[in-house]
Amino acid sequence: MTALQTFKASAHLQDGVQVKVASRNFEFIIDEPKSLGGTDTGMNPVEALLASLGACQSIVARVYAPKFGVNLKDFFVDVEGDLDLDGFFNKSQVRPGYSEIRYTFRIKTDSPKEQVEEFVRFLESKCPVGDTLANPVNLKLESIIIES
Repeated sequence: MTALQTFKASAHLQDGVQVKVASRNFEFIIDEPKSLGGTDTGMNPVEALLASLGACQSIVARVYAPKFGVNLKDFFVDVEGDLDLDGFFNKSQVRPGYSEIRYTFRIKTDSPKEQVEEFVRFLESKCPVGDTLANPVNLKLESIIIES
């Protein structure tokens, strides 16, 4: 038996730049702020990416804290990234994606600092979203379906 699992999501363009995204039985709206042509009804894709990183790190923290003997009383992740919009708007040859993503863990615990630091090193090595962002991934267009 393989441990490989395939996850799926779909994105359906709505009015303007609003997108309804769905996975399993869940859906939410992704949009752009008004300053970027949207209606500001949801996070934009690059904000959702940052949120996914923070959420993934938080889940890994919850799952592995007991194995490291770390008493998590509370756990927050603040994530920010630098993106040059000239790349997206095709105004210059800079990449359209993030050039740097930074995060801060705010951990409320009574566990020893050395133990927490070891736990954090492990946490960073096991977050699937962090790994995907930090390492090249094979991204490919599977097919184009044209309907009339």
